Amino acid sequence: MTPRRSRSRRLVLLSLAGLLLLGAPLTSIGLAVREQYVEAGRSSAEGRSISDLQAHVLSLETQMRTEADWGAIARAVQPSIFTVATDHGLGSGWVVRAGAGGSDVVTNFHVVAEAFNAGDAAVHLRQGDLTIEGSITQVQPGDDLAIVHIAERFPALQVAIVRPQLGDTVMAVGSPLGLGGSVSLGVVSGFRSLEGADYIQFSAAISPGNSGGPLLDSHGSVIAVSAAKFLGTGVEALSLAIPVQTVCTMVGCKWSTAGRARSRP
Repeated sequence: MTPRRSRSRRLVLLSLAGLLLLGAPLTSIGLAVREQYVEAGRSSAEGRSISDLQAHVLSLETQMRTEADWGAIARAVQPSIFTVATDHGLGSGWVVRAGAGGSDVVTNFHVVAEAFNAGDAAVHLRQGDLTIEGSITQVQPGDDLAIVHIAERFPALQVAIVRPQLGDTVMAVGSPLGLGGSVSLGVVSGFRSLEGADYIQFSAAISPGNSGGPLLDSHGSVIAVSAAKFLGTGVEALSLAIPVQTVCTMVGCKWSTAGRARSRP
C-alpha cells in the first residue's frame, strides 16, 4: 500500500512539473515583459527616492544653518547678566543700556522693593567673583520693574523689536537660588493678561532668584523679563515674563534687527 501511495505522489508531482515545463515558454515571455516593466518602475522609483533623499538632506542642512546655537548664545550674554543682591534678598538683572556714564541694569521691582521702601538704594551686583556696588535710580512698581545704575560699563543686550510667536524656543538666564549665569530652555506657551498687566507665558524652568533675568530668543535678543511662576500640586513649567517693550517705555533699548520681518501673534 505504501509504495502505491508513493508512486501516486510522484506522478502527481511529475505531472505538475510537466505542466510547469509546458507553460515555460509562454511564462518566460510574460516574465520578460514583466521584468522590463518592473525594471522601469524600479528605476523610476529609485529616481524619486534619490530626489526625495536629496530634498530631505537639503532641508536638514537648511534647518541646521538656521537652528540656534544656544550654547553660543548663553556664553555671549554672560558678561551682561548679574545677580542682584540687597540685604533683603536677591534676584537677577541684565544690562539694557551702557555708555560713558556706566550701565543701567534691569531687574524686577519686587527684587529690590524692601530695600527701596526702607530708603536704601544700595544694590550689590555680582558676576562670578566680581561684586559691583550700584544704586536704584528708577522704579516702576506697577510694571514690577526697576533700574539699577553702576559706574562700570558692560555690554548692553539687544532687545527684540517684535514679540515672539507661540511655540518659539526661548532661553531663561539668571541666578536661581543665587547660582549666577544659569540657563534653561523652553518655549513660548501663551500670552496672558493678569490684573491688567501683560505677560508672556513660557515653559523654561525658573526658580527664586531668576526674577529680573532676561528671556532670550533664538537670536540672543531679549524678549521679556522673567518675573513669576505658578505654584501648586502638579503644576509645572508655567512661568511668566514681562514683555521687553514695557522695559523700553522706561529706558532706551538697543533694538535688534534680527527677526524684524516676523509677524506679531
